[in-house]
Amino acid sequence: MPFVNYSEMVHHFIDDVYEFNDNNSDFELTRYGDILKRNGLELGSKSMSEADVSKLGAQCVMALIMGAVRAERFCDGVLLGFFKDGSIRKWLERLKEIDEGEKV
Repeated sequence: MPFVNYSEMVHHFIDDVYEFNDNNSDFELTRYGDILKRNGLELGSKSMSEADVSKLGAQCVMALIMGAVRAERFCDGVLLGFFKDGSIRKWLERLKEIDEGEKV
């Protein structure tokens, strides 16, 4: 079985995702699969990676991130794949775009 030894930064990222979930229950991220489905996305690496996030709201983008973090618990290396293919970056950039848009 492959084992991925993530850096401290990745562990902090995971902790931050769970902390966000704990502090923002209104996002309902425990239902990340339902959120993705409502937005026409499947809970799977291909669907999540290829998602056009340009029109997605913060809740759905956070559901993508939570889905990636949760998937790692069931299959070592899934999260690494999302980092390597640029999905995590794309999702974080979309969240930044949403945040900056709300400040205008």
